[in-house]
Amino acid sequence: MSRGLVPGLVSPHPMGDRLPAMYLEDSMVQRMMAALDEVLAPIFSSLDNLDAYLDPALAPDDFLQWLGGWVGMALEESWPPERQRAVLAAAVGLYRVRGTPGGLAGYLRLLTGANVEIEESGGTSYSQGAYPEAPGTPGFRMLVRVHEPEGVRLSQAQVEAMVSAAKPAHVWHQVQIVPFATPAPPLPAAGEEGEGQPAS
Repeated sequence: MSRGLVPGLVSPHPMGDRLPAMYLEDSMVQRMMAALDEVLAPIFSSLDNLDAYLDPALAPDDFLQWLGGWVGMALEESWPPERQRAVLAAAVGLYRVRGTPGGLAGYLRLLTGANVEIEESGGTSYSQGAYPEAPGTPGFRMLVRVHEPEGVRLSQAQVEAMVSAAKPAHVWHQVQIVPFATPAPPLPAAGEEGEGQPAS
C-alpha cells in the first residue's frame, strides 16, 4: 500500500505494451512510457489494496485521521496510532446505541479512557393496571460523572463538547469530573508491624 513513488514497483498494466505496433520498437517512446508506469504503479497498488485502507488495523498511520472523518470520529493527533486504530475499530459499533446512556458512556470511555457513570431522569416500567405512576422524574436531564484515569487530567470543556456532540439535543446535561483517587495502602498482614502498631 502506497500513495507515493516506490522505487522498483512494477506497474501491473505497463503502458508501453498497449501502444500501436509502430511504437513498440521505439526506445525513446518506451522509456517515456516506463517513466509514466513508475508514476502510475503506486496508484494501481493503492486501488488494488483499497479494502486495506478502509480497515483500521491495516490502514497507513497517516490515513487514520481521514478514515476517522468517514465515521464521524475526530481523532486526536497526539494519540499513538495504536489508540487511534482501537477508537476507529469501536466507533462504528457505537452508532447502534447512539443516543442511549450506554452509547454515550461507551463513546466517552473510548475517547477518554475513563470510567463513566450516567444518571438520568427517565425510566421505564410496565403495569398490568390502568393509569400507573410514570417512572422517573419530569424533564430530560442527566448527570455524566467521569472518573479520571490514573495519570490523566481531563479538560472540563473538552468533555462537555464530547457529551454535547453525542447526547440527544433536547436532553439537559451536567458533567462532573471526578479526580483520580490514590487507593489506600493495603493493611499489614497479621503478625506484621504497621504504622501506629506497637511492636511486640
